[in-house]
Amino acid sequence: MFYNARIKTMIILGIETSCDETSAALLKIERGKFEVLAHVVSSSVKLQAKYGGIVPEVAARKQLEYIIPVLSEALKTGNPKLKILNPKQIQKNKTQKSNLLEFRVSNLEFVTAIAVTAGPGLATSLQVGIDTAKTLAYAWQKPIIPTNHLEGHLLSPLLMKKESRNSKFKTLNKFKIQFPAIGLIVSGGHTELILIKDYLKYKPLGQTRDDAAGEAFDKVAKLLGLGYPGGPIISKLAKSGDAVKYDFPRGMISSGDYDFSFSGLKTAVLYKTRELGSKETKNQINNLCASFQQAAVDVLVAKTMKAVKEYKAKMLLVGGGVSANPLLRKELEKNCQLNSINLQLSPVKYTGDNAAMIALAGYFRYKAGDYIRSNTQTKAWQEIKVQPNLKLV
Repeated sequence: MFYNARIKTMIILGIETSCDETSAALLKIERGKFEVLAHVVSSSVKLQAKYGGIVPEVAARKQLEYIIPVLSEALKTGNPKLKILNPKQIQKNKTQKSNLLEFRVSNLEFVTAIAVTAGPGLATSLQVGIDTAKTLAYAWQKPIIPTNHLEGHLLSPLLMKKESRNSKFKTLNKFKIQFPAIGLIVSGGHTELILIKDYLKYKPLGQTRDDAAGEAFDKVAKLLGLGYPGGPIISKLAKSGDAVKYDFPRGMISSGDYDFSFSGLKTAVLYKTRELGSKETKNQINNLCASFQQAAVDVLVAKTMKAVKEYKAKMLLVGGGVSANPLLRKELEKNCQLNSINLQLSPVKYTGDNAAMIALAGYFRYKAGDYIRSNTQTKAWQEIKVQPNLKLV
């Protein structure tokens, strides 16, 4: 069944469990405008930091631990009148069934559909979200929308609220992309340039051939003994460093295509740290961070602006964890202003893995009729599975 355009108000429940963040959100869409009613994220990043990176088994166990409390908080925040027993209350009340997903159907009538990340991501983490969403969709008799994590990042800039001309307060944003547009997804696991021809119509232009940008930040931080995750700490130390102190390579910056490579940059930092050896001081670490960050940003900006110009893009959308990097945002803003390009950056709070962007991507899929009814007997329902290597196109 295709989306009914006469429906004036919709509320999408988003669920995101692709890696080490457990997130739930409620997105309200009314007359072409939207409002994030609730947005809850619980992360195991501090625990992962002890291991210097993501351990899939640890991440999945934490997903299981966090999913119900996160869902409950999001639902109660989005609808304060909703009464949901928390896990401790259920355990104390012996007359209540022990199933923590026993939410009353009558209380969830305000939810239109459930969007859940199907991939890409860690299989065991994704499974937690998929199983939870399928259970809720069946119990509440709601449509389920298997959603692409990358599409969430790509569309997340649309969550930015714009200033009203007649008020000091920010207004609800209305969905509008100027086509053709270029999308840059830059995160811990992905670095991709996408040509956006229309809503849900994409053409891949290039991607990383080795390390993603965020992965390079994490590995360099580990080399310098800065901990995990690497992006925030490198960005912080870079402010006190000299960005031209070390001439690190700009991998594939003049390759003529739109692919990326950050492994050579990472290796150059490794060789420089070995060269400095025990002489490495706090000031030198700041310089290493600044020089590395500048090299990575230079490549991202150069490739992106090349695509913008070649495809005569009217808008640039940028999302993903690395898009929170202040230098990257500054350089993109400067270049887009010089070229009169409309830049739409993802709000910083939505740059990481989150369910608000999944609900948003789910809305567009639902609008296009790309969803599955709650019926365990249908082949489509049975085929809702995790897709760890899911591609955008």
